[in-house]
Amino acid sequence: MENQKKIKLFSLILMIFTAIYGFANTTVAYDQMGYASIIWYVLAALLFFLPSAMMLAEYGSAFKEAKGGIYSWLAGSIGEKWAFIGTFIWLSSWIIWMLSTSTKVWIPLSTLISGSDQTQTWSILGLSSTQTVGLLGIFWILAVTFFATRGVSSIAKISSLGGIFVMFLTALFFVASIVIVILNHGQLAEPINGIHSFIASPNPQFSSPMALMSFVTYAVFAYAGMESMGGITDSMDKPEKTFPKGLIISTIAITIMYSLSIFLWGISTNWSSVLGKNQVNLGNITYVLMNNLGLVLGKAMGLSAVTSATIGHWLARLTGLSMFMAYLGSFFVLVYSPLKSFILGSSPKLWPKKMTKLNKVGMPAYSMWLQAIVVAAFIFLVAFGGSAANKFYLILTDMGNVSTSFPYLFLIGAFPFFKRRQDLERPFVVYKNRAFTNTVVTVVLVILIGGIGFTCLEPIMEHDYMTAFWTIIGPIFFGAVAWIFYHNAQKRSAEEVASNEN
Repeated sequence: MENQKKIKLFSLILMIFTAIYGFANTTVAYDQMGYASIIWYVLAALLFFLPSAMMLAEYGSAFKEAKGGIYSWLAGSIGEKWAFIGTFIWLSSWIIWMLSTSTKVWIPLSTLISGSDQTQTWSILGLSSTQTVGLLGIFWILAVTFFATRGVSSIAKISSLGGIFVMFLTALFFVASIVIVILNHGQLAEPINGIHSFIASPNPQFSSPMALMSFVTYAVFAYAGMESMGGITDSMDKPEKTFPKGLIISTIAITIMYSLSIFLWGISTNWSSVLGKNQVNLGNITYVLMNNLGLVLGKAMGLSAVTSATIGHWLARLTGLSMFMAYLGSFFVLVYSPLKSFILGSSPKLWPKKMTKLNKVGMPAYSMWLQAIVVAAFIFLVAFGGSAANKFYLILTDMGNVSTSFPYLFLIGAFPFFKRRQDLERPFVVYKNRAFTNTVVTVVLVILIGGIGFTCLEPIMEHDYMTAFWTIIGPIFFGAVAWIFYHNAQKRSAEEVASNEN
C-alpha cells in the first residue's frame, strides 16, 4: 500500500507542469517582446529555473519533516529573524497576486458574457473604468474572504476543472495555429526578418537595454512556483532519483512549450496591427489574442467575415470561462493556504495572539480579514491613483513580477549557509563542490538582482514615478511589517523573561 501512494516520475512531471506552466504567460511575453522573448525564456530556464530548482530540492529533502515550508528551510539555514522576514515577503507575493487577480478576474467574466473585454466601458456612479474595476476588485476579495473564513472550500475544486479547460485551450491553440500556417502556405502574420526578429522587440517600450533587462523578471515569473514542489520529496518514490529526473525533464518540456507557444502566436498575430493599440493591456491580452486566433482561422478556412468574427468571439468566451474558473478555484485556496502554513509553521511567539487563533472551521479568520483589508487598501490606492487601464495593468503586473522574484533572493542567498550545516541528513544532493555551489548561487543572484533592479529603475529613468513607487513598495512594505512584528515579539519575550525573574 505504501508504494502505491508514492509519487512516480510521470505524476511528478505533471505536478511540476501544472504548478509552473502558465498559458497567459506566453501572451504577455509575445505582447512585451514578440519572438525576442523566446531567448529570454530559454536563458531564464538554464540560468535560473534549473539551478534554483535543484537547490529547492535539496532544501525539501533535508527538511522533509518540517511543516513550515520555506520558513523552515530559511530558519534552518540563516536563523529565525531573516527566515521570518524572508517568508513574510514570500507571503506578500501571494497577497500582491490576490491584489492583481481581484481586478483582472473581471476581464474573463466580461469576455465570457460579451465575447470581448468590455471592462474599459464599465462605470459605476460616474467613476472611470479603472476605478470601477478597482471597486469590483475590493468587492471580490471581501466576498471570497467571507466565504473562505466560513469553510466554503469546495469552490477550490473548480480550480482543477479550470486547469483541464486551460489544457484544452492550449491544445486548441496549437491545433488552430498549425491549421492556419498550413492553409496560409507557411506565411506568418508576424514575418521573421532574420535573427533581428529574435533579438529586437517590436514593442517600443522594450527597445532600450534597461527595458530589455527588466524583462528578466517576466521570464523568472513564468517559472515561479517551484518552491511548492520542494515540500513533497518525502512522498516520492526514490526521491534521490525521481526528483532530479522529474525536474530536468520538466525544465526541458516547459521551456520548449513556452518557446513554441510564443512562436505560434506569430502565426495568427501581427504585432503592430493587433497589439499596437490602446485597447490592449496586460489584463486582456490573452482574450484579445484568442479572439484574433479565431478570426484568422475563419479567414484561412475561407469563411465569411461574420462567421470568422463569431469563431473569434466564441474562442474568447471559452478562454474567459477557463480563466475565470482557474482564478476562482485558485483564489479560494490562496486566500488562506500560504497564510495558514506560515502562521502554523513558525513560532506562535512571533505573532500577535489574535493572528494565530483558528476559528471553528480551522481558518485563521482574523489574519485573513487583516489580509483582505490590506489587499483592498492597495487596490483602492492603485485604482484611484489616476492611471489609464493599460498603465493600471502594467503596474499590477510589475508589482507581481518583483514581489514573486524577491523571495528567491532569500532562498538562493541562504543556500551556501544551508550547505555548511554538518548535522543534517541529506538524501538528495546535487551541489557537492563548495566552489561550484558558490559560483551557481552568485550567477542566479546576479540575474535576480539585475532583473528586479532594472524593473524598478526603468520607470524612474522614464520619469514614471508612480509605476516605480508601486513596483518597489511591495517587498519593502511587507519586509518592514515583518521587521516590526519580529522586533515586537522579541520585546514581548524579553518582558516575559524579566517578569518571570521578578
